[in-house]
Amino acid sequence: VMLAFEASRRGLQSLLLEKADFGGATTYNCLRIIHGGLRYLQTLDLHRFYESVAERKWFLKTFPDLIEPLPCLMPLYNYGVHRSSILRMATLLNDFLSRDRNRGVPQDRWLTDGKILSASETRSLCPLVEPAGLKAGVIWNDAFIPNSQRILVEALRWACGNGASALNYVEAQEIVRTGEAVSGVLATDLVNHTSYEFNSSIVINAAGPWSRKLATDFDEDKPELFRSSIAWKVLFDKSALSSVALAVRPRKPETRTYFLIPWNEKLLAGTGHAPWSGSADSPVPNEQMILEFIADLNMAVPSLKVKSSDIRHIFAGLLPVKKSGGIQLTSREVIVSHADTGGPRGLYSVSGVKFTTSRLVAEKMMQMLFLDRNQFRHRDE
Repeated sequence: VMLAFEASRRGLQSLLLEKADFGGATTYNCLRIIHGGLRYLQTLDLHRFYESVAERKWFLKTFPDLIEPLPCLMPLYNYGVHRSSILRMATLLNDFLSRDRNRGVPQDRWLTDGKILSASETRSLCPLVEPAGLKAGVIWNDAFIPNSQRILVEALRWACGNGASALNYVEAQEIVRTGEAVSGVLATDLVNHTSYEFNSSIVINAAGPWSRKLATDFDEDKPELFRSSIAWKVLFDKSALSSVALAVRPRKPETRTYFLIPWNEKLLAGTGHAPWSGSADSPVPNEQMILEFIADLNMAVPSLKVKSSDIRHIFAGLLPVKKSGGIQLTSREVIVSHADTGGPRGLYSVSGVKFTTSRLVAEKMMQMLFLDRNQFRHRDE
């Protein structure tokens, strides 16, 4: 969708083929937080920090009616790096490095500075926070998308209003070649089972969890495109804990931070994460994964007391990881020009990392596309 959006901004006519619902896989099942870069300061990954801050601002400026500020509260028990002294410096650095984050953003969507709270202030914001050993709390602001589909549809409507076309339930089957170059795709309408040939000198495979399979079908396997892991969020049939998102960690080694988010007056919790070797179609965490997830939440917030019977819905999707069978997420998008390795000219594959930088990855793809076209033109001349 963002590729269609960015192509339309450049006066290009594009056709989006989607085999199911637009954004119906990982995008629909995401946590709905547009993260800035606070977590990247821990590893001093300033490149990702600045990218995330800029893209979060873009979403807030472009879709102010569909995205809102989300205060995030982390209770601090002074173990590991989660100490008030460390987090005070982190929030100060975050606010300084992102000091232009509200420029051009409607005032009611401004993100305020983070700060350290006392233990009593932390409990007043979220009474269910575990009081034993609580030393302080840190609060910062990110952005939240109540409905990811609405933003996708708005971006797609804008693109189509400026020359793009979009077809869902139409699956690309194979590419059409003319000599050493791509000249289109063959696709099937999955509703009426009619086949079509669409002509184009540029074909971009941006199929998310299916991008590696399509790369193989169209040219050759590109393992770097997508090595799968499963991630999930659980909507519990319980009232939200507070008006802020709560970031918590169970007290055990090698654990992760979970977010407990108020969503439609209910409690949305995420993110669980595990290796995945199954199909990309309709991934679902198994019972053991869910039980361990619930146990972690209850360990982090003992008074929460959620159980399996409280589950209203499980949102699950696949995320790319650095190594098959692992859970360390990739940190950079992958953009492949198949011609660089002997494949057809004009065929590209792209795999992003997260919702926040989806538009930026599309912009990078467009920049690469124009660079390649200029090179080809010069070579032809």
